[in-house]
Amino acid sequence: MDGLHEHPARVQVSATKKPLHFYVELAKRFLQEHGQVQLSAIGLAIPMMVNLAEILKGNRWATEIKISTGLYQAPGEPELPVNGLPKAKMEIVLSKSVYFDDIMAGRVPPMSETLQQPPQGNLSMRTGDPPPPAAGAPPRGGLPARAGGPTTDVAPLLGGLPLQAGGSPSGPSCAAVPPY
Repeated sequence: MDGLHEHPARVQVSATKKPLHFYVELAKRFLQEHGQVQLSAIGLAIPMMVNLAEILKGNRWATEIKISTGLYQAPGEPELPVNGLPKAKMEIVLSKSVYFDDIMAGRVPPMSETLQQPPQGNLSMRTGDPPPPAAGAPPRGGLPARAGGPTTDVAPLLGGLPLQAGGSPSGPSCAAVPPY
């Protein structure tokens, strides 16, 4: 991440100077011309650069080669900046994917179109998970709810205190629980 070995196809992403689609098109052009692109960002521009990399990878234009992070120090500055906080720096090197030329020629649909189909099978089950409960079976961890809703019997919750005639538990600090 030093300035001595800068990549010939380097895109320095800014959070405020250009819109995201500008960087997408620039990176695609560098991928076409050089076969690789180096994305670089400092501070608050890092999330935008990560979005850019994910767009390029998600559309199958590029594959990730290298990610590096560090702290930015401008040439000639002291070890710590005046405000005492160094800036974060991140660089991502992407390579042209095997599908890039076909996608650019219109022969292979972008990945975003193929992702619109719903996934097949039960993807929520992992190895070792218990099977889901059968229809009509009580839920795990308790008894089935009654047809009238939850019960209003609070005596078991209050340690078995008897209820007074008015429906409130005996004791000075206990208040009545209204029914649902």
